[in-house]
Amino acid sequence: MVLSDFPQPVMTIPSFQIPELLAPAGNWECALAAVENGADAIYFGLDKFNARMRAENFTEADLPELIKFLHLRGVKGYVTLNTLVFPQELKQAQRYIKSIIAAGVDAVIVQDVGICCLIRHISPDFPIHASTQMTVTSAVGVEFAKELGCNLVVLARECSIKEINQIQQQTQTSLPLEVFVHGALCVAYSGQCLTSEALGGRSANRGECAQACRMTYELIADGKTVDLGDRQYLLSPQDLSGLEVLPDLVKSGVSCLKIEGRLKSPEYVANVTKVYREALDRETRRQGDKETRGQGDKGTREKEKYNLEMAFSRGIYTGWFSGINNQKLVHARFGKKRGVYLGKVKSINKQKVTICRDVIHNVSPHPVSPANVSSYPVSVPIKPGDGVVFDCGHPEAKEEGGRIYAVENRGEDIVLTFGKGNLNWQRIHVGDQLWKTSDPELDKQLRQSFAGDTPKFVRPICVEVYGELGENLIAVARDQIGHVVQVESEIALVQAHNKPLTRERLQEQFGRLGNTPFYLGDLTNYIKGELMLPVSELNKMRREIVANLEELRSQPQRWVINENASLKNLLPAFNSSTINKSPNLIVLVRNLKQLEAVLKTGIKTIYCEFEDPRKYREAVNKVKDYPPILFVAPPRITKPSENWILQQVINSHADGYLIRNYDHLKFFAHEKCIGDFSLNVANPLTANYLKNNFNLQRLTASYDLNIHQLQDLLKTSPPDWYEVTIHQHMPMFHMEHCVFCAFLSDGTDFRNCGRPCEQHQVKIKDRVGTEHVLQADAGCRNTVFNGTAQTGAEYVHKLLELGLQNFRIEFVNESPEQVEQTIYKYQQLLNGEIKGSQFWKELRLQSQLGVTRGTVVR
Repeated sequence: MVLSDFPQPVMTIPSFQIPELLAPAGNWECALAAVENGADAIYFGLDKFNARMRAENFTEADLPELIKFLHLRGVKGYVTLNTLVFPQELKQAQRYIKSIIAAGVDAVIVQDVGICCLIRHISPDFPIHASTQMTVTSAVGVEFAKELGCNLVVLARECSIKEINQIQQQTQTSLPLEVFVHGALCVAYSGQCLTSEALGGRSANRGECAQACRMTYELIADGKTVDLGDRQYLLSPQDLSGLEVLPDLVKSGVSCLKIEGRLKSPEYVANVTKVYREALDRETRRQGDKETRGQGDKGTREKEKYNLEMAFSRGIYTGWFSGINNQKLVHARFGKKRGVYLGKVKSINKQKVTICRDVIHNVSPHPVSPANVSSYPVSVPIKPGDGVVFDCGHPEAKEEGGRIYAVENRGEDIVLTFGKGNLNWQRIHVGDQLWKTSDPELDKQLRQSFAGDTPKFVRPICVEVYGELGENLIAVARDQIGHVVQVESEIALVQAHNKPLTRERLQEQFGRLGNTPFYLGDLTNYIKGELMLPVSELNKMRREIVANLEELRSQPQRWVINENASLKNLLPAFNSSTINKSPNLIVLVRNLKQLEAVLKTGIKTIYCEFEDPRKYREAVNKVKDYPPILFVAPPRITKPSENWILQQVINSHADGYLIRNYDHLKFFAHEKCIGDFSLNVANPLTANYLKNNFNLQRLTASYDLNIHQLQDLLKTSPPDWYEVTIHQHMPMFHMEHCVFCAFLSDGTDFRNCGRPCEQHQVKIKDRVGTEHVLQADAGCRNTVFNGTAQTGAEYVHKLLELGLQNFRIEFVNESPEQVEQTIYKYQQLLNGEIKGSQFWKELRLQSQLGVTRGTVVR
């Protein structure tokens, strides 16, 4: 029997693409929860070089077993290698990469440019996904990633759907795009947050974020504290939920939707994965059937919203997907998990709390925090055993809470009873807000979804059956990811006197796939005539199909590994002997008065970073009659359609430009350029790629490097490639969220905020009393600068010994007198007139400068 003699199945290619659903896995249980609730892929970290070092994570030894399990279940596995890597860690990183590739991992998620170079050196075909830590916000950024050797780009969370569409349209040779669809939102751009580094020596670029954005802050405008009532969490965004805009995300053509949460529980992973799996499946049916737009009926939406809020919620919101709304992104009333809002306490009597029924069901929006609660009615189940917390408006303090003992309906009210002695009733008040934080029944259902050894989430196989009289029956089975197996009966087909092999009969036998990872999808019957075969033979063929498919699916990916690849071949060649040149002190200023002060000091190189790039022309005019050369800085982020800002910068006709992102590399390609700290140059591989591919004069070393790591960088690449910032107010948060707009106006964005950033001098005061400077840039993005300047003066002599020539100092809001005084001290230091230790002591005594040693000497 020749199969080509039979009609061939017609392959229908859908006109739309449903994105891959990517779930987090901080440990084995989370991996199981993701697989059994419909994830198409999971991402996970190992015990080094991953941005969630507090997660349990996996080991290199776990990889073969984990990847085999995932592939058997039709799920891909991506390893996160998404931190900066320091010079002395490159050899270990090389070993890690080879282990990851050999284990058959499907891709690696990378932040560090140098690590991308190293991976491509080791393997020409192993997939690299550019992490959101690479801060890609434009088509130019996507092209940069492609040229670097990446196969997919995870866009910054700050990109709206409109901007995602623009990036898709503007990308000439497009890479697949991935976006975060659900989970915690960082207030700062990923890869650009230096807050944990500045305040605690724990770098977010090294997987050690201290979550300073979830802390309380006071707002100070023009020297006076602004009364914001109960709004204290000024930098804590609500959690992202893209469920509401899922049809638009699918329509945008993104290839992958990513759920945040490698530090979350297995129940969280199961819950959120299940909600988005079912929503994507509905969208598949809707697209296929051309149904009217909608994400399920009202009851489904209510249940999904409830489940997502119970999974983990600081309030859920669409984030930046629908554009910027600074009034909704950060409600500022709490920065921790709340769950589902139930209402306000109406009365308290004998260990019982009364709540109004209409508030229980959220018939109207939350009267205090409208961003937290949906405007449509949500029926919230309240049962004995549920956990609640009483919110008296001070979430930073210990709060009272416990489990409900009994629920009683009384007309318009609901009375909740609590166990004797379970609550301190003196700490509960009429008017307190009540939140449901725990639902044991839901948790039990979620745990059951991934408990046991029997697969819960199964994937379809399609079977074609071929046969004719006197020949063996042939069955061809295909899974969704392209595996094909063919099995043949050992017994020939005979004429059927009754019960011929109809499509229905074949479906019954081949569909018995219990306890396997499969279910029977389409079955096509190409048997000629009414023929039969014993049921036992059909069962044997079915078991053989399953075994063969499982064997094929369990195989690891076989990527090409260059056995001769060596880290040495990538390291830049240079003469390590130091050249004794006079050190160059570079000064960055942030206003014209500071610039005028610098011109009095004999400084040869000046950088300007102004909030308004139009003022750069005035700066250029001020400097043109003086010896110094002047470089000016564009804003750190460039989004689609923002090249007009870059045009304003270049119209200043400065001597050169500070390069801060991938758009700048292209836009200023024919100008004198210096790479700034935001390019995250932390090792010689990154430095080599940027220096030699983009003709940069110098590179600013990453602010994540301490003195020992800086020394390693200078020993492994030419010292004259670099400049090091030795005095600055660390730019901690750099964010799309505009604090000026959110708390000093009723506006939603720059179009209706009234521009308070141009009218007020603003600081935010942290819990220990430090006042941090807040500034906006031309793109309305905010930077929070550490209120305390930091210096690396004590270690300048070591850097000089290694051949470093270029040292930068930066100012934020210092007076002209302070600027002159500080420059003079650093000139003395570089000239050897004072020692670093003496310098530190003298500068520390000047309380108006408030200097700390900072990260350089960590």
